Amino acid sequence: MSFAETRYAHIVLDARGVPRIAGTTMKVVELVTAQTAYGCSAEERHFQFPHLSLGQIHPALAYYWDHRNELDQDIARRLAAVDRQQRQTPAPLLRARLRARGGH
Repeated sequence: MSFAETRYAHIVLDARGVPRIAGTTMKVVELVTAQTAYGCSAEERHFQFPHLSLGQIHPALAYYWDHRNELDQDIARRLAAVDRQQRQTPAPLLRARLRARGGH
């Protein structure tokens, strides 16, 4: 896979233009989604993702804030795709049995 460098240290764009943390398979939106879901600091992200250095995490967050609109749209598209997939996937049998018994 080829990558294009950006003006952000440790951030590259893959062949599809998706920003990734260089030397990893992690997309910037994946780190940001974890950041916004849990409201954690960069140091806590480092604890959660020990394979990332703070030197990688901070530029990823800076890239997000500088490209917030387009990345928020990407995140919304991803969440919508997950929602569609969940609606199209039949409920597991255990869930159906629990609902039949009056569970949630």
